[in-house]
Amino acid sequence: MSVERRVAAVIPVGSLERAKSRLGVSLDAEERRDLVLSLFEATLAATAATAAIWRTFVVSPDEEVLELAGSRGATVVRQVDRGLNRGLDEAREGARRAGATALLVLPADLPRVSPAAISEVLAVLDDEAPPLVAIVPDRHGRGTNALLLAPPDVIGFAFGGDSRAAHRHAAGAAGARLVELDSPLTLDLDTPDDLLIVQSTRAAT
Repeated sequence: MSVERRVAAVIPVGSLERAKSRLGVSLDAEERRDLVLSLFEATLAATAATAAIWRTFVVSPDEEVLELAGSRGATVVRQVDRGLNRGLDEAREGARRAGATALLVLPADLPRVSPAAISEVLAVLDDEAPPLVAIVPDRHGRGTNALLLAPPDVIGFAFGGDSRAAHRHAAGAAGARLVELDSPLTLDLDTPDDLLIVQSTRAAT
């Protein structure tokens, strides 16, 4: 008898006060805050519109972020521990207790996020039986822009410098199948160069 698949999307969001400081040469603090909220709302809308997403969890220490997430129907996890990986651990524990069978970590700074892009990532669940680790790397090939885990605790989180290599190593150590995907999600918005790419793409369309 097959177990019902319940894919939880987890969206981590940091403090709005310190949002995207590396964009400070291009945007002032209010513009950066508005940008983060706009990207976050787009990510929430995309997960809500993705049929294969069972439930969306938002983990953040920021009260405004959590209030917005709750108003959009997401399950909120108030981050207690500092650091992205610890916050994700808190969200994963909540998702597991709720009954998630797979976990998709989706940062809220992906300007090309869409239900179609998310569905492309989740499609590997149809081809690969657990344990599974699927990675969408960033455009530089070093970071991790989306991470799909089945079961949710198959590996630990290793976001930060060279997280792609760290997640690959963890998958190997766990004996999990590893899938790496090319995707619109390879573009994140973190530096002035990223912002220029997004702006030029929009101007061309």
